Amino acid sequence: MSLTEGDEAASNAAMPIHRSPSRPQLDLSGAAIHGSTDDKSPAIVLPNQSDELSHFAIDIGGSLVKLVYFSRQTESSLVCGSPPHKVPGGEDRQKEAYYDGWRKHPIMGGRLHFVKFETSKLNECLDFIQQKKLHCSNPEDIGGLESPAAANGTRQGATIKATGGGAFMFAEVFKERLGATLDKEDEMDCLVAGANFLLRAIRYEAFTHLKGQKQFVQIDRNKLYPYLLVNIGSGVSMIKVDGDGVFQRVSGTNVGGGTFWGLGRLLMKCKTFDEILELSRGGDNSNIDMLVGDIYGGLDYSKIGLSSTTIASSFGKVISGDKDLSEYRREDLALSLLRMISYNIGQIAYLTALRFGLKRIFFGGFFIRGHAYTMDTISVAINYWSKGEAQAMFLRHEGYLGALGAFLSYDKHGLTTLTSHQCVERFPMGAPYAGGEIHGPPILDLNEKITWMDKFIKKGIEITAPTPTAVPTTTGLGGYGRPLSRALSLRSDSSAALNVGVLHFVPSLEVFPLLADPDKYEPNTVDLSDSVEREYWFNILANHLPDLVEKAVASEGATSDAKRRGDAFAQAFRAHLARLSEEPAAYGKLGLANIFEMREECLREFHFTDAYRAIKERENEAALAVLPDLLSELDSKTPNDRILALIEGILAANIFDWGSKACLELYREGTIIEIYKMSRDKMQRPWRVDDFDLFKKRWIGEEGAITPKPHKRALLFVDNSGADIMLGMLPFARELLRRGTEVVLVANSLPAINDLVAAELPAIIAAAAKHCDILRKAAEAGGLLFGLPSTSDNDSQECQNGSVPPLFVVANGSGSPCIDFRQISSEVADLAKSADLVVLEGMGRALHTNYNAKFKCDVLKLAMIKNQRLAEQLVGGKIYDCVCRYDPGQEL
Repeated sequence: MSLTEGDEAASNAAMPIHRSPSRPQLDLSGAAIHGSTDDKSPAIVLPNQSDELSHFAIDIGGSLVKLVYFSRQTESSLVCGSPPHKVPGGEDRQKEAYYDGWRKHPIMGGRLHFVKFETSKLNECLDFIQQKKLHCSNPEDIGGLESPAAANGTRQGATIKATGGGAFMFAEVFKERLGATLDKEDEMDCLVAGANFLLRAIRYEAFTHLKGQKQFVQIDRNKLYPYLLVNIGSGVSMIKVDGDGVFQRVSGTNVGGGTFWGLGRLLMKCKTFDEILELSRGGDNSNIDMLVGDIYGGLDYSKIGLSSTTIASSFGKVISGDKDLSEYRREDLALSLLRMISYNIGQIAYLTALRFGLKRIFFGGFFIRGHAYTMDTISVAINYWSKGEAQAMFLRHEGYLGALGAFLSYDKHGLTTLTSHQCVERFPMGAPYAGGEIHGPPILDLNEKITWMDKFIKKGIEITAPTPTAVPTTTGLGGYGRPLSRALSLRSDSSAALNVGVLHFVPSLEVFPLLADPDKYEPNTVDLSDSVEREYWFNILANHLPDLVEKAVASEGATSDAKRRGDAFAQAFRAHLARLSEEPAAYGKLGLANIFEMREECLREFHFTDAYRAIKERENEAALAVLPDLLSELDSKTPNDRILALIEGILAANIFDWGSKACLELYREGTIIEIYKMSRDKMQRPWRVDDFDLFKKRWIGEEGAITPKPHKRALLFVDNSGADIMLGMLPFARELLRRGTEVVLVANSLPAINDLVAAELPAIIAAAAKHCDILRKAAEAGGLLFGLPSTSDNDSQECQNGSVPPLFVVANGSGSPCIDFRQISSEVADLAKSADLVVLEGMGRALHTNYNAKFKCDVLKLAMIKNQRLAEQLVGGKIYDCVCRYDPGQEL
């Protein structure tokens, strides 16, 4: 569109998005976990969903077909993929009560997938739709139909939401192949709707790209509007977005991607858009463009702030030359053309934003397509004309805005209210494509469930889109500078073109209500943007792989199939580490918690549901054998001495961590009891971080003063199985109960190393309750036990007020050794509203993440450090140092 058209459009009133009521849509109410016991990613069933489900929408452009589709499964399963442990005493009632509560808070919801095809290969897209039966109202029932259409996987009368020019051009093809009608949605409506959803729902959707560095930007959804959306297709549209469905096209230019491609064909005889981009990687535009230095004898024009390398006139040197077109290097022409158009778009975009007082400018469209040099050039223009006050921002899913908007145009889809804490992005765990090659070998012939990997690799080889491998340099960037060397290395970039994961909708995830300042909360204490830090931790993870694979294979009976899957897991995870070593921002903002979670996701992808299950059971059994003696010893102490012994016990027991290299060496040298005894012997104070006296003052009070009231409710985020829970956290929970404090044990929803899973806790508590009436009564009050007989009449076990408060068990919504309090289960969030004490135990939850986190209530962070580098950097200590950090609540 031209500037004249843009000015005319600007005078029109903002138009709301049309919502077509063509089909009933996604209903998330009453969602519950379902799936087979072997399912690596259990999905939810939508009990209130009609059979007519909007499965997908499509955006058919001139070059690419973008498809967004929703998936769900209908098999039944327990959330962790394995049946719960049997619990003595009313086990069926206990099991049903526990899982009935759990089903109300599912881990995984529906999944939104993003797929691209070349428009020239539309048949591949149609084959994909037909194979997936996306166009069918109820794919699970298609095989039972007897009509000819059913035999071909089609359904006459199906309606598919579509946008883009191809929605008109290929309507008959869809009708003929799929028996489907394309319901065409306005392209600009879809574009804005897709952008609005992504900026609200994806935490690190927007990023800046300047001097080769990608930096993610956190967008406050409450301050999102207004913003300027610059869509660079054949022409350029600049859209002022004021809210959902409220926008207007305020400007534009006819110099856009079509101009770049058209002139590229005329000047360089290029046949494809990507060919021009590929040429630009070897170009030096100073051979084509007239620079300020060319006019002023190589000097800057400092009086008006222009450096010698500023482009004074694009293609200006051609005027004074007498060369024919064939005598100019095609690479130089391509780079000069790219810079001319990119700078022009950036300048007009900034002036438009300035005109309307807009602070945020987002760029998207076919012209950008993940090309780093293009993004850099636009960013330079915005930075130059705004004098550094404005930034160009880009979207990771920008290629899917139209398709996503078309998907959202269905009525009652139930997704527009989702926010960033309810959306989790997962990436394929096969060997990733990057740098023109596959990182890691192809993984073949494992089983039918992972044959997708071959297809992923095949598709990856077909993707090309250049981007720099190094930070682009300039010769004095006073304005529109040029690359220092035309030999600047470029490579194919899939960070924007391919690295779009599957978006999981998890309605049960919420922000932890006790965070002091959720907007400033940062879960990672280790900065992996630092290359030295990243290399260190990646080496740690890589070196731990052999032991992890050994445990994973053993957990599946060490069968030949398990061994093949174990090797495949190791190959895939190493491949992702290699990819992230080169391109840390490939999957969004990178933190240590993300890497740990990716490792666990990778294990589950290869069907290792709980690699340390057998080890955890053995350690629980060993710790249980000595629990009665420990409880008797604790009961013999005065309250003053008992609290120190309890904290020492938690710190000592936290040594049992199979994710630590130092601990693995200990396991080879001694038994669990010997290790625990050694750890207790090292408990001399002062500890490296020692706030025990401050916590004790809150617990017992000062001599002669009024005894502080016990905490009302405590949330204990527990860590490892075995001695950690049985000899550390459970006795501490018992003491809280004795004081009259309600206790909520919060454990992982899915396995991670030897961490506890919430499904395992009822059995552990039932076993411990045989030796303790306080635990028995509390578990009964919390609905965890039914009908277990009394074990003791020992007066020392009586509670302070004569009654025992309830003990609850909840899942945290995570399958990682770490915890991100921006995404925790709704059940934890609900119970936290009445809590006044949070205890974070273990390196992952208390140190790797949340060491610096501030909360509204009292927080006790306890961990034994099992990594020398973390000890040095975080607390200036050494391995096996202890951390007891107590932060009184900020809003008591």
